[in-house]
Amino acid sequence: MEYGLIGEKLGHSYSKQIHAEFADYHYELLPLTGEEFPVFMEKKDFRAINVTVPYKRCVLPYLSFLDPLAKRIGAVNTIVNRDGSLYGYNTDYYGFLYLLDKNGISVKNKKVLVLGNGGVAQPVFLALSERGAGEVITVKHRAGDGVLTYAQAAAMHADADIIINASPVGMFPDVDATPIDLTPYKNLSAAVDIIANPRKTRFLLEAEKEGIKTADGLSMLVAQAKYAVELFLNITIDDAKIAPVEEKIALSMEQKN
Repeated sequence: MEYGLIGEKLGHSYSKQIHAEFADYHYELLPLTGEEFPVFMEKKDFRAINVTVPYKRCVLPYLSFLDPLAKRIGAVNTIVNRDGSLYGYNTDYYGFLYLLDKNGISVKNKKVLVLGNGGVAQPVFLALSERGAGEVITVKHRAGDGVLTYAQAAAMHADADIIINASPVGMFPDVDATPIDLTPYKNLSAAVDIIANPRKTRFLLEAEKEGIKTADGLSMLVAQAKYAVELFLNITIDDAKIAPVEEKIALSMEQKN
């Protein structure tokens, strides 16, 4: 494989179409089981790859070089093979910043709930810190060190300003699922979902019904891909190309659905 995406379940992915808009190379979707993953990584038979759930942290031991930003995040979504040495990066961070900026969402001094704390959530946490979020609360079904349950969050932080879904709940094909009941949250100014397919998750649809500003994950997906292509090919692509690609992919998604 020259270029592609590895992950566990990739049937919902639009990465192949997105990369085709930014570069002229063959990009493959390669689902890997837990047993297949280490074999693939040790073989290093690729030029560059993207990495998605659940391997964004699992790839770290296989890397020869970890970009300082990716090291701070603790997760990698882009790997470039340079003469047998694997270089790891995280373009999700820049994709998430693009999502916030495109939708005019400021997190400065805001109380933010982040749903989930896996590899997808890590660049979100760093971006929120860099953008000056006032308080960031991690929410999962099970409490832990620095993690609240959904019931605890509703009881203690019903005044949250922004909720960001960085969990897979609501992703295709489980489109009827939503990670959180928005009823207790009367102070929300924005609801953000990292999920790109479907573009309008149930979480976002319910937020829209309450008049809350929403932002879906497609712009982040397209933006992070653009930054990944730059690393793959050592080139620079104008950010202005992100929006037209996003529109084209959105139209493709609508026609498919």
